[in-house]
Amino acid sequence: MLTIENLTTSFGSVIALDGISMSAQESKITTVIGANGAGKSTLLRTISGLESPTSGSITWEGQSIVGRKPEDIVRAGIAHVPEGHAVISELSVEENINMGSLFRRRTHKSDVAASLEEMYQLFPRLQERRKQLAGTLSGGERQMLAISRALVSRPRLLLLDEPSLGLAPLVVEQIIDCVNTLCRSTGLTVLLVEQNANTALGVADHGVLLALGKVVADRPAAELKADSTLRAAYLGY
Repeated sequence: MLTIENLTTSFGSVIALDGISMSAQESKITTVIGANGAGKSTLLRTISGLESPTSGSITWEGQSIVGRKPEDIVRAGIAHVPEGHAVISELSVEENINMGSLFRRRTHKSDVAASLEEMYQLFPRLQERRKQLAGTLSGGERQMLAISRALVSRPRLLLLDEPSLGLAPLVVEQIIDCVNTLCRSTGLTVLLVEQNANTALGVADHGVLLALGKVVADRPAAELKADSTLRAAYLGY
């Protein structure tokens, strides 16, 4: 389980996360929603070691990960898919996915090929394009590739940042369905950051609403989705 207590992350005089506390339950999907500037992406970047918190604690499976290098956090079983469908354009689909297995090759070399094939089963479109340069893919395919590159390391916690950004609704549905299926079938823990609250709350078990770096609500996802007062006040619908 991931546990965050009194976490603050600042950029100079700007406080992006202001003493937040929350958790992500094992084998569940927890979504963090909120408007632009709420601190959602900063939260994931702080968990994955890309940003350093000013204060507070982040505990994963009983161990503190504050101050650890991003690569060590990956080795601890946490994979981060940043927003923006980030892939290496000059590499092929297969080379991009294999980049995600680098930390496993020394200790789980025999499992890498099997993990790669599992990614192709999860996203068959990537198998069709396995030798194609990543820069030639559509936005939806690049998002599938970014997720596959993270999953090939067999993480126990997936940090997924704005997977719907800039994508057609049908593609978003396919990607979210795949993540949901993976969570339910393998026990993967997912922390999903989304601006599209309706989509996120529809698939999540639990929801956390952020506003200006603070936790406004922390409830079962179905309760948050049904709360029209909160939606109107903080999400604009």
